[in-house]
Amino acid sequence: MITPVPPSPATPTGHSQPSIAIVGASITGPVLALLLHQAGFTRVSVLEAAPTPYAQSGGVIGLDHLSLATLEALGIPQHELVPFPSEHVTTIHITDRRETRRTQFVYPGRNTGWHQLNTALLTRLPDGWLHPGHRVRALHPGDDGTAVLDLTGAAPLHADLVVFADGRRSLGRRLLDPSRPLRYAGYVAWRGQRPEPQPNLCAFTRYEPHTSQFNLFPILRPDGTTALDWTFYLNMTAERFRYLTGYDPTHRTYLLPRQIGAAARTVVLSEAQRLLPPQAAAVIDATSDWNAAPVLDIDPPHRMIHRVGGARAILLGDALAPVRPHTARGANHGIHQAHGLAIALAQHLHHRADLTAALTAWQERCLPAVHHALHLGPYLGAAMGLGLQPSPEPVPA
Repeated sequence: MITPVPPSPATPTGHSQPSIAIVGASITGPVLALLLHQAGFTRVSVLEAAPTPYAQSGGVIGLDHLSLATLEALGIPQHELVPFPSEHVTTIHITDRRETRRTQFVYPGRNTGWHQLNTALLTRLPDGWLHPGHRVRALHPGDDGTAVLDLTGAAPLHADLVVFADGRRSLGRRLLDPSRPLRYAGYVAWRGQRPEPQPNLCAFTRYEPHTSQFNLFPILRPDGTTALDWTFYLNMTAERFRYLTGYDPTHRTYLLPRQIGAAARTVVLSEAQRLLPPQAAAVIDATSDWNAAPVLDIDPPHRMIHRVGGARAILLGDALAPVRPHTARGANHGIHQAHGLAIALAQHLHHRADLTAALTAWQERCLPAVHHALHLGPYLGAAMGLGLQPSPEPVPA
């Protein structure tokens, strides 16, 4: 078993622990919290705006081998997360609603459901670390050299280090790096889960007509039943999205079933029946509850670490830079970044490593991977005829 952050010796005499506030309890935030706990940190708070953070459903997440090893080192065995362990991805190429050929490749990792991973992480947090219903309203320097988080319905929280892992519409990014607003990429991921008592599918399967993509993967629901999780990527102008849903795609980045009305369902189902084979369109038609996520782009970040008076604030995962889902890097970036950050902080705590140097080196390792995924996403979308076309400059290796 690989241990990313090995247990460390006792903190040297006279070297106090920093207080750490983690904003966001989806994937990246709890992973970081558990890594810090493993490394011997005790002054950690995980703040979550939702009053009930445990997920009821969620989409498919691809986890690469490093992410899987990190989770195993935290005591989360692979069998807890991976109901169908196939690594194969089958692509069915479609023309005029008919299959023309199939291709297959092996994904170096495993697929899981977001709700399975989220639940596995939250149930392992130490008692008293998770604070649901604590929405951050503002961040400002404190007179004592800390950063102060103003919270809704709770007293302000002081921290030496604030880590924002609060997703695509990150408050942390808006406060610390406001020059990088989200941009709509020109298409939407419509999602749902059709109950399937005995799924006849065990591998990740995607249908690819031009100008669309339809993905299928079986998952386990929180109640223990199985379902076919599907995602239908469909081109749509921002104006059309606003007309059908009433929301701007860069402001409402995730729509719940109650926010998707009959007009939107009719349009999406009509497109599915026009583009997809009948059996694939039937899966969408048979699903009662849909979600939707506009696909977004953002300019590459120049840094992850920001000063807040005498304290530091850090952006991780989607809070730093949301990447297109076709890259399969969203959750993996967050886990990898949390892994490296925990190591840097542990070196400072237990071995008196210079914190600025340790964090700077960690940042320099992380940023190239983020930049690459941000450049790659538009090219992957364009290859399927999805969204706005990228500039002709090559994607860096």
